[in-house]
This record gives sequence, C-alpha cells and structure tokens, in this order.
Amino acid sequence: MKAVIMAGGEGARLRPLTCDMPKPMMPVLDRPIMEYALRLLRRHGITRAAVTLGYMPDRVRDYFGDGSRLGVELSYYVEKAPLGTAGGVKAAAGFLDETFIVLSGDGLTDCDLSAALEFHRRKGALMTMVLKRVPVPLEYGVVETDEGGRVRRFVEKQGWGEVFTDTVNTGIYIMEPEALNLIPAGPCDFGRELLPQAVHEGHPVYGWVMGGYWCDIGD
Repeated sequence: MKAVIMAGGEGARLRPLTCDMPKPMMPVLDRPIMEYALRLLRRHGITRAAVTLGYMPDRVRDYFGDGSRLGVELSYYVEKAPLGTAGGVKAAAGFLDETFIVLSGDGLTDCDLSAALEFHRRKGALMTMVLKRVPVPLEYGVVETDEGGRVRRFVEKQGWGEVFTDTVNTGIYIMEPEALNLIPAGPCDFGRELLPQAVHEGHPVYGWVMGGYWCDIGD
C-alpha cells in the first residue's frame, strides 16, 4: 500500500507562527508535525508516499529530502494553485496505482492503520473514512453509518441543530485508485464534495471508527 500526505495548507489559524514556516513543519516535541505521520506509516509497513505541497514547499522538501532518513521513499507534488484536499490527491494520480491511504501532514494520531486497511478490504470498499468519536463534534464533519459501517449521510461542520452522531471525519482515508476517477479536474474537497457525491451515487463508501489518539492541529 502507498500513502499520500497532504501538506499544502497555509495554516492561517496558526499565524503569526506560520508566516515563515508551513504548518506541517511546526514543531511538536522538537519534531515537525509531519514527521509523526511518516513514522506512523513506517510502523505499519507503508514506505512509499506522495507529499502534496503548496505553501512554502521548499521548507518541507529541504527537511525531509527523499525520506530515507525516516525509512520511507518520498515523491513531491507541488500545487501551482490550491486544489483542495481531493484535488491535491488527484494531482498525484500517476503515483497511485494501488490501494492507498491519505493522511494530513498537520495531524497527530496513533491510528491503527493496519486494522483500518483490513476493514476496508473486508468490506470491498472504494473509499473508507476513518472516524473518531468526540464529545463536541461541532468543529468537524459528522458521519452516520449503518450497522455494517456503510456511510449513510454526513454534514460538514454543522450547528447543534444538525448534530445526529458523535462520530467525526478525521481526514484519514483509504482509497482504491478507481476512486480518483470521481475527482473532477480543478479544486475539490473530500468532505464537502467528493464523499457526498460518492455516497449519493451509491459507491461503496464505508466508515471505520478508530480508537486511540487523534488531534487535528487547527489553532
């Protein structure tokens, strides 16, 4: 399995810290946030990854290089204009010729990627969303699944009147290469566009609820 690390955002909510440093390079315990994602991939035997870049791409490339220091092999894809989460992944389509996982370069988690992959394959999913139960889901996209884990509906960053579950979208996805065909040219977002479209069209989109730790570094 391969991976995509989304690392192109400007980190506007972290300013002024991100005025001269991209968000994935912000240090946590003396390591860039993105390094934790790469170490997680390696622990689960995933050693080839594409990194999508936009804001200050050289800061990321200069630090991580070809990835060999961390035991991984990295390829970089720089967006000339913002393409959104899904659009950025589609830009790396030439690299993604097998089942792959999408991770955020500015999130911290110890998600059991191997268990998520096993679920994805057992269900025959086109796309699997990794979900997490949180006490206050207002800042995230909430997702409802049926008893078998198939996604029924979701709402992106809703108000209390729209909350129907405490399971939220972590922004971690397992995908088959065929899913890239659903992403149009140009900007496209996973939570607001691609996933609702895929569910509406009846594609096998599933949700797997993780345990452990997950933190979306927002502000």
